Amino acid sequence: MRSLVLDPPAAIAEEATLSALLRCCVREVAGPRGHVWPASPYLLLTVADTLIRARTGGGAALRFEGQVERLEFGAWVPLTADELVRLAESELDGHNPEFAGQVAASRQALAAILRARASATPPNDPWLASEQALVLGHPFHPSPKARDGEQWLRYAPEAHASFPLRLLGVRQDVLAQEGDASALDLAGVAPQGYALLPAHPWQLDLLRPHLDDRLIDLGEGPVVWPTSSVRTVYDPSSGSCLKFSLDVRITNCVRKNAWYELAGAVALTERLAPVFEAVSASFPGTRWLPEPGYRSAALDTRLLEGLGVIVRASPWSVCSPGLTPVLAGALACAATPADPVSWWAAYVRAVALPVLDAYLTHGVVLEPHLQNVLICLDSAGRPVEAIFRDLEGTKLVGHDLSELHPRVAEALTYDASRGWARVVYCLMVNHLTEIAATLALSDAALRELWTVAREILEEYGAATGWPLPLSDLLAGAPLPAKANLSVRWARGADRSAGYVPIANPFA
Repeated sequence: MRSLVLDPPAAIAEEATLSALLRCCVREVAGPRGHVWPASPYLLLTVADTLIRARTGGGAALRFEGQVERLEFGAWVPLTADELVRLAESELDGHNPEFAGQVAASRQALAAILRARASATPPNDPWLASEQALVLGHPFHPSPKARDGEQWLRYAPEAHASFPLRLLGVRQDVLAQEGDASALDLAGVAPQGYALLPAHPWQLDLLRPHLDDRLIDLGEGPVVWPTSSVRTVYDPSSGSCLKFSLDVRITNCVRKNAWYELAGAVALTERLAPVFEAVSASFPGTRWLPEPGYRSAALDTRLLEGLGVIVRASPWSVCSPGLTPVLAGALACAATPADPVSWWAAYVRAVALPVLDAYLTHGVVLEPHLQNVLICLDSAGRPVEAIFRDLEGTKLVGHDLSELHPRVAEALTYDASRGWARVVYCLMVNHLTEIAATLALSDAALRELWTVAREILEEYGAATGWPLPLSDLLAGAPLPAKANLSVRWARGADRSAGYVPIANPFA
């Protein structure tokens, strides 16, 4: 095999790309076929009749250590990401001519991020620094840094980007607005007869050919910082987060505020206020970020959605004094507390209990994956509060939404089984599994953490009459893991992604 000497960013990008795709193959290709075996200290698997081995730890998080290898003519040789792409393609049904290019583009994007980050200055705000810390992306996605377009690096949070918004004036007779969007008025001053509409410059460049004289360009606005989702930014001038549309694909999805999601954010904020009040009464460390209003231009659907901006509270506005909000995803990369067991116990209580109670008691499906949860740490770095955000993924089960537009109601609704699967995937597989893998330095330590988590959830179960879904979870029912490789291969929408079963640490 031809040996390649890579510069450090390219080498890191190659290793991360290979590891992410290999994790996907374990979960979605080799695992379901029964082609994965533990052989300490290695994990063995076959993909397209090729035997692969990798040292691994962290349980279901599959934290690979050292060189990933394949067996060739009786000898172990290094495996490359491109080789694994070809092996995976031969195992998957159908044909996707875009897949290899998306994996390669993600690898190239990661290398570009690493180069840009090396010479960039991180924000002083510890919360913003944590938002911009997710350099490698989703550990179980075949192309976690794939992004459409050519301008993305100047807006990339991982590259410590900041940039000025563009300000538009929307003529009052074509203003679209619901709820309280007054925070947007703090970005500048609109002329008489117009309302101020901040725009993301990346999106505005895409939409500019479709604008007309009912919108006027008022120039640059305040400098903002992109958060981990790329399209949501923090505006220090208003103290608010602003969620923009971006008609570009980021990982699985074209990130856009559909018209029914604009309306749904306001409707959900109204309905969730009493729910979070009740949940926080039982679990005082529970916080959330309301999305009280949106603003756009009531022109055609493309402009209504493309220019729509949702106002969201900032974590500093809800975190208690003396505490510091930090993105959970950043902790999954770097948490090193002096006492991992007690830290983990506090973490599970802060995150898991309100998520379970919201679903089991109130019929609210939160989406507590690592990018949607912020942890408020005290001066010793101990978890005290958990903040839940992003209402796009929040759904309702068994709620009467008959007063809403049918399409808005549909977008806010899950049935019970789909809702529970989403809760368990986000909470257990995407979130707690990754945090536990970071904390535990051995398999024995990992087992101890899950024993502590079981005890905490058992306390909650006993206090609430043992709801059947929770009983099944603690009895060891397989966990649903989102099939990111499969949905990317099928070129499907992210919402169409299915699940594959994986082992439950409580089994």
